[in-house]
Amino acid sequence: MQTILSFLLVLGVLIFVHELGHFLVARWYGVRVLTFSLGFGPKILKFTRGGTEYCISVVPLGGYVKMAGETTADERQGAPDEFLSKSKWVRFQVYLAGPAMNVILAVVALAIVLSNGADIPRYQSEPPIIGVMEPDSVAAKAGLEVGDRLLSVNGEQTATWDQLMLAVLPKANRELRIEVERNGQRREVKIVPSSVGKYEAGSLGILPKIRPQVIEVHAGRPAEAAGFKRGDVFLGMDGQRGMDRAALIQYIQKHGDQTPILVDVERDGEVKQITVTPEGAAGASKVGLSISAYETNRIDPTWAQAFKLSVKQNWENTQLVGKTIKDLFTRETPVSQLVGPIGIAGLAGEAASLGIIGILQIMAMISLQLALLNLMPVPVLDGGQIAILALEGVARRDLSVRVKEYFAMAGAAVIVALMVTVIYNDIARLVR
Repeated sequence: MQTILSFLLVLGVLIFVHELGHFLVARWYGVRVLTFSLGFGPKILKFTRGGTEYCISVVPLGGYVKMAGETTADERQGAPDEFLSKSKWVRFQVYLAGPAMNVILAVVALAIVLSNGADIPRYQSEPPIIGVMEPDSVAAKAGLEVGDRLLSVNGEQTATWDQLMLAVLPKANRELRIEVERNGQRREVKIVPSSVGKYEAGSLGILPKIRPQVIEVHAGRPAEAAGFKRGDVFLGMDGQRGMDRAALIQYIQKHGDQTPILVDVERDGEVKQITVTPEGAAGASKVGLSISAYETNRIDPTWAQAFKLSVKQNWENTQLVGKTIKDLFTRETPVSQLVGPIGIAGLAGEAASLGIIGILQIMAMISLQLALLNLMPVPVLDGGQIAILALEGVARRDLSVRVKEYFAMAGAAVIVALMVTVIYNDIARLVR
């Protein structure tokens, strides 16, 4: 139920904001708006105000704003408040307003998320040097070793782990050319990433060097009394080095409250030893720490900084979406990774478990992608209508009704094919 409600909430806000953009700009230029609908099909709730019927329809996968004299098929009287009576410049702005509002929503929602601060994994901005190799991974089979630095993927530089992951994730079962540096020597290897998880993400089976870190010291508990500080990086316990988060927690839990634990930590570049005695019986003892699986950098931006970071991240995401679309056409990225309404509902449900911040984060991501999708030059989308206006502007005459109908049918076929593909993907993931 939480998944369904979260999906309807996210989708409802996105559709409302998109259609509100069309509505506001149309009304600004004096266009008579007949209907403002959230959803398609039979209307389940409606009221009329100011000559516009506002309604909620039974199928929630979209919405529309119906304007007077919007198409040549509508009954037209040539009135100045009809859509086609307006100039191409005005119609362009009305079409653009929907995607523009989704971009604004994406920026604002992500700015709110960022303004709350976050612990960012430190490795994401560090050079991609292999710290851990999974057994029997494709990287190991290709001859890669711990300590190797991955310089590029298919000729594109990978200066950070973030860039490496973005280059590999959409390339499951696709051969990659990876340039590797080892002991000052460079060489190129060919690797086919394995497919991982229900979204078939590409994976090389490698990880950065990861060390657990203290992210919170609970007041009044043994860890605070022992002198632990937020940011301490675990090196080992009782002489055992290289323990991951799970191993640390297990060691503490089974230790009991009879014998102190000697903990080696790194703080501000210096190694320190801390002695702490857990509380509670063996098997369930604790020390009062929240431990991250990896080192983090804490960011607490001001509103202005959060807005700037949001704009930057949304621009980077826009470039990533553009690259993904290009790779779909060149078949570098498999269509099986596309997500449909069922997949989006699942993501919304997972985000809801993290509270309002999680919902805003998924809303920002989907809102940006909805804006970019609508700007594609497919006739039934806003981008298609803008493309037709541009063609008419260049030709200095309107296209014939028949040509526009052909465009509309072609666009509808593209959208139907896309919907069939993503729904098939969603169902296949559920079956798997």
